[in-house]
Amino acid sequence: MTSPLARAAVFALGAVAGYAADARFADPRRGHPVALFGSAATRLERRLWRDDRAAGAGYTALCVGTVAAGALALDRTVGRRPLGGAALAAAATWTVLGGTSLTREARTIGRSLAEGDLPAARERLPHLCGRDPSALDGQQIARAVVESVAENTADAVVNALAWGALAGTPGLLAFRAVNTLDAMVGHRSPRYARFGWASARLDDVAGWPGARLTALLTVAAAPHPRTAWRVWRRDGSAHPSPNAGQAESAFAGAVGVRLGGTLRYGERVEHRPVLGDELRPVTVDDIERACALSRRVGALALGTTVAGHVLLRALLGKRGRA
Repeated sequence: MTSPLARAAVFALGAVAGYAADARFADPRRGHPVALFGSAATRLERRLWRDDRAAGAGYTALCVGTVAAGALALDRTVGRRPLGGAALAAAATWTVLGGTSLTREARTIGRSLAEGDLPAARERLPHLCGRDPSALDGQQIARAVVESVAENTADAVVNALAWGALAGTPGLLAFRAVNTLDAMVGHRSPRYARFGWASARLDDVAGWPGARLTALLTVAAAPHPRTAWRVWRRDGSAHPSPNAGQAESAFAGAVGVRLGGTLRYGERVEHRPVLGDELRPVTVDDIERACALSRRVGALALGTTVAGHVLLRALLGKRGRA
């Protein structure tokens, strides 16, 4: 199979199948490839950790490079045949997506809050985000859930698919490796302030296109697109993260709620700008609205990925024949 357009069609078919698998089955409870990668990366970190940026950069390059090289090798062998290429793309797409698990977790917390079971909601929140839930009331937990749904729609769905559109199966898997490393070592802490610097910066770069695509798709999927557009364009860059604010501000406008403010991560407190200051506070019912919005954005991202990948390969094929 040598035609770039034929290979693009095969990838597109696999991406749709992988998206459907995530929608139907979510993440496997045991033996998830991302969890296996995380375990291997943890073992490697114990060997390579030094309190300096150079060591962290080498660690990041080794982890991401190994995944990218392995995916490229598989794509050039297994992916040469239509059935193998479609199966590989489907498996990779299912591996990197986390949209169904994200909304299931958010809805579980939402049900606990709706039933007045605040301890259960607090106990479950760390499965969704890294905030300290011990002092949060129901409204604050609901806000944390909506913000996490917005941010993770970008990271666990749109960004991965965007890199699939740009680079096929290797792009899918390499992005998930980058994003996983950022979650492991890219946060601010005494241990990772220097060692995790390269992972955090690489994730910022890799997440740049998908974060903005997430915001655009959120506007397109919003019940009130003008409000989503206004809040995104005004507040998207106010967030300390170059990417998280894009999705969160667009979600704030789309759902019609106020996000941001003071956050607590263990002993660390952050005072973030408010997104959608003129909008109302988050309620428990907004968790379901955010989840439904996330699913619509994911479906639009899949369509964008398929169309974008086929178009890109067609253009590259024309250039190659010129």
